[in-house]
Amino acid sequence: MTDRRNGRRFAVPANRRLTWDLLTFHREIPLCAHDRQMDLTAISAARTECTQRISWPALFIKAYALVAQEIPELRQTWYVWPWAHVYQHPTSVAALTVHKELQGEPWLFWGLFRSPELLGLQEIQSTIDQFQSQPAPLVFRNQWRLAHLPTFLRRLVWWWNLKIETRKRATRLGTYFVSTLSAQGVEIQLPPSVQTGCLTYGPLDKHNVSRVTLAYDHRIMDGTLVARVLKRLECVLNESLVTELKAVTQSILTHRAA
Repeated sequence: MTDRRNGRRFAVPANRRLTWDLLTFHREIPLCAHDRQMDLTAISAARTECTQRISWPALFIKAYALVAQEIPELRQTWYVWPWAHVYQHPTSVAALTVHKELQGEPWLFWGLFRSPELLGLQEIQSTIDQFQSQPAPLVFRNQWRLAHLPTFLRRLVWWWNLKIETRKRATRLGTYFVSTLSAQGVEIQLPPSVQTGCLTYGPLDKHNVSRVTLAYDHRIMDGTLVARVLKRLECVLNESLVTELKAVTQSILTHRAA
């Protein structure tokens, strides 16, 4: 029989270590957050009519990357060593939060998409599906291994990638971060991240309006630019991606008829 008067002390479980590390380095990034109420009626209708399921994360990943082609600050990263400077990556790399249950324990991983501005929505969605369906030790092999290292070694790996690497930092950690709980009817206020831009969005209301929030490194950009980014993001979602969704539907229908 368990004595309820006594607690127990145990090591930080492996499933919480990567989040612990992220929060440690997140504190060094001076993030601010702005949001915009976006009318997503057009993209919502096109998504409903599309003959293939394309998730909202896939749409936001692609839309942000397209905007980042126009606005280079979204591909920049601030460094303090060996002197204060900025690195600009030639393309975008998206990092998407992926929740998985392993042996009854919740894990958070980050799935990467290199140059999503060049990928089709179907390809992005296929990658998201793989992240969800394949075993974590396989699809997130490096993160899985990192989680099982001692704290000192894990932090050294994080520090090296964040402080020393430039191009590899982007390809390993992403130039921007997407995290959402909208499918559960929940809005995230400010997701912890180590990227220059962190995008999150809430569920659509009955008028197809969603609150979309961009947290950003204030050393790289100011609120005026972020307001322009969010406005442009809404346009890309309701214009360029609506066109692409319609093209996906047409392609599938043509293929079926052939």
